[in-house]
Amino acid sequence: KVHLTETCDTPAEAEAEAEAEAEAEAEAEAEAGTSALRLITDVHTTLATVPDAKATAPIQQNLAERQAAPGEHYLDSGYPSADLAVEAAGRGISMITPLLAGHSPQAKAAGGFDKNAFRIDWQARQVRCPQGATSAGWYPVTQHGRDAIVIDFARADCRPCPSRTKCTNSVRGSRMLTPRPRELHERTTAARAEQNTDSWRTKYALRAGIEGTVNQALDVTGIRRARYRGLPKATLQHIYSATALSIVRLDAWWTTTNPLRKPRTSRLERLNHQLAS
Repeated sequence: KVHLTETCDTPAEAEAEAEAEAEAEAEAEAEAGTSALRLITDVHTTLATVPDAKATAPIQQNLAERQAAPGEHYLDSGYPSADLAVEAAGRGISMITPLLAGHSPQAKAAGGFDKNAFRIDWQARQVRCPQGATSAGWYPVTQHGRDAIVIDFARADCRPCPSRTKCTNSVRGSRMLTPRPRELHERTTAARAEQNTDSWRTKYALRAGIEGTVNQALDVTGIRRARYRGLPKATLQHIYSATALSIVRLDAWWTTTNPLRKPRTSRLERLNHQLAS
């Protein structure tokens, strides 16, 4: 499986700031119909069974070593996690990517009380539920190699609660929460809230460009099929394919007026034009 990284256009808000600083130059560039040249900056190959999230840190490390680390890294939803986002921020990389919704039954049910419905007092190590009850226990733990906190509520508070069916179906009759440590929890909550805004969706639309790159790699280089067996040889093939794409794009950039906005014409469409004429 190959993971491609490329440069992309400036986000709309940053582009507006650049236009304010150099308005004349920006207007001339807009009249010419040009946009940023997209070149592939990293090729990362893994075994087909490796999850995408396992490739995120190595890709960012490779970019940093070549002094090509992005200020903003636009990724598919399969690549991020709260831990990876915090690690990337420590390296000066802001990950622009949708975080998946919670997997708890309460999060999946539109009317349920998920983690966001509870108010966490990190200093007092207490949690208040939507009905005003306070947690009875706070236990830092390690689950699957990750730090977490187990928080439980007293049965005496949960069992007579009129909203218990919206909160828990536990046999023991009381609710338990398992949030991550404070920084990870707050970052995840803020990211999920932000990705529901129109401005974030507009910004994230930049990532769609890599889909065109994947299609171009399939059409031009036949990258879908590995010509040789073994990860090292497949990796070399992917690097050659990415290099070829960058050369094709540079050639189009140097020899055509508006290479990035030229519509693609399929073979079937060209044949239809020939038959019509």
